[in-house]
Amino acid sequence: MQIVGRRGGGSPLARAPGGAYLKPAMFLDAKRAFDEIFSPPFRSVLWKSVGLTLGLLFLVWLALQGLLAYFLALPYGWLETGIEIFSGLGLIVGLAFLVAPATSLFAGIFLDEIAEVVEAQHYPGEPAGRPLPLLEGIVTTLQFTAVVVAVNLVALPLVLFLGSGVVIFFIANGYLLGREYFDLAARRFHDRRTAKVLRLRHSGRIFLAGLLIAGFTAVPILNLLAPLFATAFMVHVHKRIQHREQAPDGVLRAAPGEAAA
Repeated sequence: MQIVGRRGGGSPLARAPGGAYLKPAMFLDAKRAFDEIFSPPFRSVLWKSVGLTLGLLFLVWLALQGLLAYFLALPYGWLETGIEIFSGLGLIVGLAFLVAPATSLFAGIFLDEIAEVVEAQHYPGEPAGRPLPLLEGIVTTLQFTAVVVAVNLVALPLVLFLGSGVVIFFIANGYLLGREYFDLAARRFHDRRTAKVLRLRHSGRIFLAGLLIAGFTAVPILNLLAPLFATAFMVHVHKRIQHREQAPDGVLRAAPGEAAA
């Protein structure tokens, strides 16, 4: 769908009104997304998502443990064993911060499968979205994952040594996860420029939605379900924004020629 200039000559990048969404509707969408995780249509994706996430984290843990054992050589066996135990525990804590990058990595894999189910169940009378081209989806997902890994590597020592690191962790991941999952959901219906305009006009609510996703990824065990929750949740968020912008004063309203047709 093409962007139509705002009435009165205003910029389409201006933030849209409608802050009431930030309160009841956002939590309703989050609850719907959480309930959908355990519904029958999601179960096959659920097991694949959990299996891939656990497998990736386990391989990273094995690789780091192997590197540590290879380079660590101390004259006392008991000291070496003690350091290996503590370093192993530290690696487990560190891997907890890699759940967010792992969820972003698998977002592109499961997005279309999850989005199709949500759209069919909740928006059956509306046009279905179209999958992203394979190469574009892979490149976008890998670029975003690299950014999230870098942010979490910076946030990890801050969390361990400074209390403010927790705040930085949630703010950074809230922004990044909200942006990524919204763009992936919006690109099923709009070109890249339109998706960016929608994200900028509704940046506040998308950031808050990202904070909910970041909070979800911070809960042990539950965070393994984050790709499913985040994708389903952001499909609902995008749909609400799309409906809002299709109003007479929105940037997605029908152009005069389309309305006449």
